[in-house]
Amino acid sequence: MRIERLVTMANDIATYFTVEPDHAAAVLSVRDHLRRFWDPAMRRQLKSYVEEGGEGLIPLAREAVNGLELPPVEVG
Repeated sequence: MRIERLVTMANDIATYFTVEPDHAAAVLSVRDHLRRFWDPAMRRQLKSYVEEGGEGLIPLAREAVNGLELPPVEVG
């Protein structure tokens, strides 16, 4: 998937959770959404993008992705 689309989607999710008064809870909510509803390949692509700078991601999205644990890549 194009990274621009993933960035837009991640920002939309993070924007939804910006109303959460507890910042830590907002970060966990964004991260949980990514874990539950995004394909592992999408999460890996976005995580790599953040590790390269993550241009265009809003801070809440970037913070959520930074702490995202990825499943191992299946080979075969």
